[in-house]
Amino acid sequence: MAKVLYSVTMSLDGFIAGPGGDMGWMTAYLGPNPEMTSLVDRIGSLLVGRRTYDGDDPNKGGEGEGEAFGGGWDGPQYVLTHRVPAGAPANEFFMDDFASALASAKAAAGDKYVNVLGADVARQCLEAGELDEVLTLVAPVLLGDGTRLFDHPGGRQVGLERLSVTSAPMATNLWFRVLPGLSG
Repeated sequence: MAKVLYSVTMSLDGFIAGPGGDMGWMTAYLGPNPEMTSLVDRIGSLLVGRRTYDGDDPNKGGEGEGEAFGGGWDGPQYVLTHRVPAGAPANEFFMDDFASALASAKAAAGDKYVNVLGADVARQCLEAGELDEVLTLVAPVLLGDGTRLFDHPGGRQVGLERLSVTSAPMATNLWFRVLPGLSG
């Protein structure tokens, strides 16, 4: 059965995108990372937010631009959106219902991961009790502003259990299991 994983690169001060959704800052930290190389083979589908799907690409102008994990992964992508287009590229499915999109992504993933891309979709998975794990690649940079890894107005505490900590040349990888139940 598929597990739902939120994998994301984050600045040391907690931002996954800079002001205005800027992802250009990440380009300098896309170096080799054995943890990510290993993960890509274990992803069965993507569950993606529309802002992330339409957003800035850290691979802009380079090989792998516009492709998941810089072209290192290929498979079904389920894009959660209120603006469903009339047509979509092969293997990309635009859906306006969270539960249906998640169920479809899980079915497509089989016994592999559903990899979540996008802070809002990750928050929705968490609030629905559907987020199993979080892999955060912490980049050695301070952005000062942008999109936070996790933002819940009024606060929300989520328990995590550390599964592993590994180092790569351009990031520190922190892998957690999400503990059941939210408290706030």
